Amino acid sequence: MKIPFVSFFPMERELDSELRIAFDRVFARSWYVEGVEGETFEKAFSAYCGTKYCVGVGNGLDALMLALKALGIGEGDEVIVPSNTYIATALAVTYVGAKPVFVEPDIRTFNINPKRIEVAITSSTKAIMPVHLYGQACDMEPIMETARKYSLKVIEDCAQAHGATYKGHKVGTFGDAAGFSFYPGKNLGALGDAGAIVTNDKELADKVHALGNYGSDYKYHHIYKGNNSRLDELQAAFLTAKLPLLDKMNGERRRIAERYLNEIKNRKVMLPIVSDGMVPVWHIFGIRCTDRDALEKYLNERGIGTNKHYPIPMHLQECYIDLGFKEGDFPIAEEISRTELSIPMYYGMTEEEIRYVIDTINSF
Repeated sequence: MKIPFVSFFPMERELDSELRIAFDRVFARSWYVEGVEGETFEKAFSAYCGTKYCVGVGNGLDALMLALKALGIGEGDEVIVPSNTYIATALAVTYVGAKPVFVEPDIRTFNINPKRIEVAITSSTKAIMPVHLYGQACDMEPIMETARKYSLKVIEDCAQAHGATYKGHKVGTFGDAAGFSFYPGKNLGALGDAGAIVTNDKELADKVHALGNYGSDYKYHHIYKGNNSRLDELQAAFLTAKLPLLDKMNGERRRIAERYLNEIKNRKVMLPIVSDGMVPVWHIFGIRCTDRDALEKYLNERGIGTNKHYPIPMHLQECYIDLGFKEGDFPIAEEISRTELSIPMYYGMTEEEIRYVIDTINSF
C-alpha cells in the first residue's frame, strides 16, 4: 500500500466546483489585487478567529515580520522565540533588525516552555513570539502573565494552528497580533503563497495594511518605508471557498490523531502529549523515536510517507552562525531534531490507510 505523507486530492475533489466558481468570479471581474475578494476573506477570517480585524498579506513570514514592524520592534531589540520551530519565526525577527532569543520547548508537546521564558528576558527584550507548533496551542496564560509583568508585546505564530483552541478560545486572540500562513499544505491553505495577521487593535491593523502596501495609506502617499506584501484576489477567493470546510477538516484530523494516540503501541515510539484545555488541529502528527532514521526507512520501504520537523535546529543553521551557538547549547531542541518523525495526517485518509500506518508502526 502507498500512503503519501500528505495529499490534497480528497479536499480538492470535495471543493472542486467551489474553487472553479471562485476562479471564474475573479477572472470575470478582472481585478487582482486589493479588491472585494480580499475584503470578504478578511472579514470572514477575523470572524472565524474571534478578532476584530484581519489583514491579508503575501505569506506567513511577512505576516510575522509586518506585525513586528508595526509594533515598532527593530534594531537593538530582542524577541523571544522557541528554539524548536520552523526558521520563518526567527527570520521575521531578523528581517526587522532585531535579535531572536531562543527558549527551549517542553519535549512532550514540542511547544515553548513558559517556565523558561523569564530567565531569557533582558533590558533589550521587547516581545515574545510563541509558536502553536504542529497545531497544538501553547500554554498561553503563563506566557501572557510574563508579558504583562515585563510590558512585552506578544505576537502569536499561528501558521500551523488554524482553529486550534486554548481553554475555549482560538489561537490568535491572546496576543497583540497573530500571524497566519495559508501555504497550500496548511490546514487552511491557498493554492499558492498567502498569509494574514489578526488583531483587535485597529491602529495596528491599519499600520500593517499600509506597511504591506509600500507604506501607503492611499495611492501615491507613503507614510512608512513599507513592503510589497498583499493577499491577491485569487488566493483570497480560494480561501473564502475553503474556510467553511475548515472545522470539518480539523475534526477529521482530530479523529485520525485519536486513533494514533490510542492504538500506536510500540515501546520504541513516544507519542505527543495533549495538554489540559487544548483542542489541537493536528497540522502535523509528530512522534519521537531514538531509532528515528531506522523507523523512517522501515515505513518508507512499506509505502508510508514521512517527514522530519525539523532535522536541523535553528541555532545550528548556517544562516545563524553569527549568533555564535554550538551543538549542545539547546539540547531539547537538538533532541527533538534527532528523534522527531512526522507520519501521514491529512483530510480524507481512509480507514484502511489509518489502520495500515498504525499496524506498521506497531510492527517496527
